[in-house]
Amino acid sequence: MRRLWLRCNLLKVISFFLAPILILVFIFVPAEVSKRPRFIVELGFNCSAINDMEPVEVNKCLVARKKRYVVPIDKNIVNDTFYCDWFVASKGYDVKQGSEFEREFPLAYSMVVHKNADLVERLLRAIYMPHNVYCIHYDQKSSDDFKSAMQGLARCLPNVFIASKLERVQYASISRLKADLNCLCDLLESDVKWKYVINLCGQDFPLRTNAELVSDLKMLKGRNMMESKRPGGKEWRWRFQHVSINRFFDNYHLPINTYWHKSPPPHHIEMFVGSAYFTVSREFVLFAQSSFARDFLVWSEDTFSPDEHFWATLVRVPGAPGEVLRSDPDITELQSKTRLVKWSYLEGILYPPCTGEHVRSVCIYGFAELSWLLNYGHWFANKVDPDIDPILIECLEENLLGKQVALNKTMI
Repeated sequence: MRRLWLRCNLLKVISFFLAPILILVFIFVPAEVSKRPRFIVELGFNCSAINDMEPVEVNKCLVARKKRYVVPIDKNIVNDTFYCDWFVASKGYDVKQGSEFEREFPLAYSMVVHKNADLVERLLRAIYMPHNVYCIHYDQKSSDDFKSAMQGLARCLPNVFIASKLERVQYASISRLKADLNCLCDLLESDVKWKYVINLCGQDFPLRTNAELVSDLKMLKGRNMMESKRPGGKEWRWRFQHVSINRFFDNYHLPINTYWHKSPPPHHIEMFVGSAYFTVSREFVLFAQSSFARDFLVWSEDTFSPDEHFWATLVRVPGAPGEVLRSDPDITELQSKTRLVKWSYLEGILYPPCTGEHVRSVCIYGFAELSWLLNYGHWFANKVDPDIDPILIECLEENLLGKQVALNKTMI
């Protein structure tokens, strides 16, 4: 009887400790099943052949594109980041390392995102280095799962953090500009003394390794990399006051032209236009916090899409760090290396046609643009979306990994 009693109690003790472990295993480890499909492996793609546009490989891509890509839900990243050690190891963050050359030149990133946590994580992983620093600003309108996923990324990676002030971002309004400014302000407070900062959205993807970026940025010698063009027909954006009106539903506001004339910009600023996206030096970010820049920011609050003139104008201000002279020629989107975008109305004129799909005149890249993206000379591609073409982003990931492995071997 005593032996039977011991056996029963031993089984209870084992069950008590083993049950939670089994539950965790079944809940979290099978997350592998819900991970995005690896089309390259499952369907036997060869990215080098795709890059060379070999007919057989192109045909395989066209057939695969018809397959339904299952977009991972944001909850997957929430679950994956529940146990940080497992997440960091399973995603390969723990093996990321930089050369001394890279560590001496740390970078910062401002990531303004609002949806698709899996794609944001893939972007973060592609640009991640332990000596860099990353600020994530998520939209206040984002889903709870997306917010939790971003918080999970910040919790698991010590050099990733959530912006201290979050905006409810509205299209073409001051809130989009403030989202980046909030991150930039926080990044200046970081212990990492970064040299340059790059701002990204959730559908950007790197075309260069961190080492290649550092090499290019060192050659700038303090200059900035952004578009800055004369306004042409865009003066209406700031000549009249704009007000944000709820057009169709609560989450969508559009700045409306009131046709009430605004006062001229402060400090006799000469206006230029460009992109909301940039690569700028630490010194330039400090200048963007000055009273001069703040006056310009306040004046811009009731303009249309101020993020598309704020940076392009500041870089032309006499005495600004990395100043571009007002008399200098326009810096176009193809001359600015920060990100490579295809606009539908310029296809066939400035660049080859889009092989993916268009969303609001912007090309979502397809696999056939792989070679063009890698060889044009830009640092980031916009836009990518695995729901449109999962093969392209996997080949971009493979390209980065191959170059990083080769670099690591030279460091041994």
